[in-house]
Amino acid sequence: MKRVAIIPARGGSKRIPRKNIKPFFGRPMISYSIRAALESGLFDSVVVSTDDEEIAEVARSFGADIPFMRPADLANDHAGTGAVVIHALQWFAEHGITYDAACCIYATAPLIDPERLKEGWEKLQGKRFAFSVTSFPFPIQRALRQTPDGSVDMFWPENLTKRSQDLEPAYHDAAQFYWGWRDAWLNGEIAFSPISAPVILPRTQVVDIDTPEDWEVAEVTYRVLKGG
Repeated sequence: MKRVAIIPARGGSKRIPRKNIKPFFGRPMISYSIRAALESGLFDSVVVSTDDEEIAEVARSFGADIPFMRPADLANDHAGTGAVVIHALQWFAEHGITYDAACCIYATAPLIDPERLKEGWEKLQGKRFAFSVTSFPFPIQRALRQTPDGSVDMFWPENLTKRSQDLEPAYHDAAQFYWGWRDAWLNGEIAFSPISAPVILPRTQVVDIDTPEDWEVAEVTYRVLKGG
């Protein structure tokens, strides 16, 4: 059974310029995702999908394959992850290579663990997708909102007197990786649904890097966990 890792890494990030190859504890950020994929031993190929020659060169230096350059229409602010994976799978099919499953791994996931990728592959069996999630730090059932007049109200007032431990745990996307069968990707099936299995990560192993503040949080977390 052939498996491919696809790491999207466009060159036009704005809030953190060049974040995919920005140094993070002495290595380009993208190198952590590449190395985790390679060290997992799961993949026939670890591919970086990019529109940027510098990112491509950095990715190659860490062992990734760059069989194609991503077209400009899939490298703008509105291009989704699914479209990037579909493009890669279709490119390979047009060149005589068919993968049974693909794992999309984000380029800004310095805490990614090869063992979690293996867990995802195991959980994919019998499902259409398997992806990383983590728990909310506070029960979402007791969430608050600000009303138009500037006061506070509960989204679900019926939960006011309920104890936190009596409320169902809730999870959100951990933005690390997404396993899926080839046809599930190509059919555009919705991963956030019962067709998927969750790979539950501790909150201490999750950082979603979109802003400079997120980057600082990632540095602090990595230093504490890894001793960097």
